[in-house]
This record gives sequence, C-alpha cells and structure tokens, in this order.
Amino acid sequence: MKYVLTKHAQKVLEEREISLEWLERTLFAPELILPEPDDILVERCFRRIPEFDSRVLRVVVNRAVDPHRVISVFFDRQMKGRL
Repeated sequence: MKYVLTKHAQKVLEEREISLEWLERTLFAPELILPEPDDILVERCFRRIPEFDSRVLRVVVNRAVDPHRVISVFFDRQMKGRL
C-alpha cells in the first residue's frame, strides 16, 4: 500500500520522535480500526508499540485517496490498556 504524509504528519513524527517504522506497522497491520466520527473517509488505526512501553499509536489516515494520506500520528493516552 502506498501512502503520503501531510505536512502536519511529517512535523509531528519529527517533533514527537515517532519512528516511521512504527507508523508503517500501525498503518499496515493495525490492531484496531475505528472510523473518524466527523469524516467517513478517514480512519483511525491503532497499534501497541512494545518498544515504547506498549503505548498505543494512533495513525489517522484517509484511505479514500490514492495514495492513502496520513493526516496525523500520535500516542493516544485514552487507548492505553484498551487494546
């Protein structure tokens, strides 16, 4: 699957020191996928990252476009312990 990063996603990856490998692991093999409540074209992909204290990474992606567009990436504190 091909994807591109928005400028926002690029910025937060760098600022939050989130590995591109972690992003791709979450994007390609999520443990949970939820729809974005405000946009039916956007999905939230979640995956635990064992190397980062098993915190849950959220990747927000628009899969309705080609290539898929990664909108944002962050560790979701509300999901810790829910996966």
